[in-house]
Amino acid sequence: VYDCFGAGQRVSQVTFGGVSWREAPETARQMYEVFPVVRQLHELLRYLTEALERPAARRLHGELRTALARVEELAALPAADLEKLDVGPVRAEVNPLLLRTSELVRATAGGTPRGRRGADLIGKRLRGAKLRGTDLRGALLIAADLTGADLTLTDLIGADLRDADLSGAVLTDALFLTQPQLNAARGDAATVLPHGFERPSHWAS
Repeated sequence: VYDCFGAGQRVSQVTFGGVSWREAPETARQMYEVFPVVRQLHELLRYLTEALERPAARRLHGELRTALARVEELAALPAADLEKLDVGPVRAEVNPLLLRTSELVRATAGGTPRGRRGADLIGKRLRGAKLRGTDLRGALLIAADLTGADLTLTDLIGADLRDADLSGAVLTDALFLTQPQLNAARGDAATVLPHGFERPSHWAS
């Protein structure tokens, strides 16, 4: 269920100019230090890119483009600079923008958007739950029963979906969902996925 968000390709092909640590063992230590930094930056790029694709967040697009350019600039730094880069402050700058994007997008779900951010929902029975527009950011949904749940326009950034049952669930326009999150969950042919996602091969047919 792991995904490097393209960081591996950038580090090997761009940052280190196509040099392999196998061919040049002296680069291994630095490459191992740089990779997790670039992976975090690429994850932020993934979220910012999605935010820019959301019409409901149009008023934030200028700020989002500025943030995207800034993170891209950092990801393109030389290895020596990346090795010393603290991604924490970068996340702290980007996070408010993602939160505001989430609020604007989830507001289009109708009603009053609910907040379950960081909630401990491990193993909870949420079969058929109406979670449309809910903030599930960072929620622990390990082994939760979400069969037939409505997760339309939910914010799932950082939500732990390991072994969660998404059979028949509706994830239309779910916010900040990633393929690794889906790969860690269970589902079936009736699960409605957002555009651009692949149905995991281990899901029930």
